[in-house]
Order: sequence, then structure tokens, then C-alpha cells
Amino acid sequence: MMFLITSITTLRERRDGTLARLMSLPLSKTSFLMGYALAFSLVAAVQAVLTTIVMIYLLGIDINGGTGLAIVAAIASALLGTAMGLFASAFARTEFQAIQFMPALLFPQILLCGLFVARDQMGDALNKISDFLPLTYSTDLMKRIAVNNTWSGDHTKDLLIILGFVIGFLVIGALTIRRQEKVNCLD
Repeated sequence: MMFLITSITTLRERRDGTLARLMSLPLSKTSFLMGYALAFSLVAAVQAVLTTIVMIYLLGIDINGGTGLAIVAAIASALLGTAMGLFASAFARTEFQAIQFMPALLFPQILLCGLFVARDQMGDALNKISDFLPLTYSTDLMKRIAVNNTWSGDHTKDLLIILGFVIGFLVIGALTIRRQEKVNCLD
């Protein structure tokens, strides 16, 4: 959800001129994108906490690692969606294009992350491809938390890889975002 919310909202602000006004300030593209990332991350964190609480307490899903660790994994996943949304919005020109990025960026990850078929049961080529997809590590982290009641080095590895992808998507998004020139209405 955060992918869609972030990319569409950012593009809408670009269309409405808010982005152009912000980019006219003495503000680096990185600072601009980090401001957006922080704002959307707060929304993502609230969404992740609420979803986790509903999952554990209302739906009764057992998580051996506990509520706190489940919230950590959910927030990491939400931050990943936010970063991917900001990344996609740097390339899309319209909301429709941002929505079109979703199948290209997310669906292969959903199919290969081990959510539907265990990664060790996939063909070697698909398993190797999944090693390069961020959603794989998000899924692995949540699976580990659901099964294990203590934090391990594998948990830390997955979390650090997710955070590395978040930073990478934000940096690439900042490098590729375009400053829009103001168009003179008399031309």
C-alpha cells in the first residue's frame, strides 16, 4: 500500500505545482526526498503498527517472536514500500504510470519472495533471482519472527539488507528526480 500512496501522492504534488515550488527553494534533491521519505515513513509506521496489532490481537495469529519484533518487521516492510514508491515516482510522469510500475516492481517480487512457494522448492535460477529482490528479505524476516522467539544474526542480516535497499532506492530516487523549469505562460 505504501508504494501506491507514496508514488501517487508525490506525482500529484508534482502535477499541482507543489513540487516545483519546493524545488525552487535552496534545497538539495536529497534533502527534499529525505523530507518526503520521513513524512511517508511516519504514515507507514502507523499503518504497520495498526496492521500488526489487528493481525495478532484481533485475528489471533501467533507470532513466537512477539508483538514488538513483528512491529519491527512490519515497519521495515512499510519503509521499503515507501522507498520504492518514491523511487518509482522519480521515473513516472503521471499517476497512471506510477500504477503501471507496480506490476513491474512488485509482482515478480511477490511471486519469488517465498510467500507462495518456498524458495528452496523453486528452480535454481528463480532462487538466485530472488536473492536480489528486497521483498525476499522482508518475507524472510517476518517468517523468522513468526517461528523464532529470539532475535538472531539472520534476523539482523535480513533487517540490514532491507534497510540497505531502502537507502539505495532513496539515493537513486534523489539522483534521478528532475527539477522542473517554470513554464512562461506567454510562450
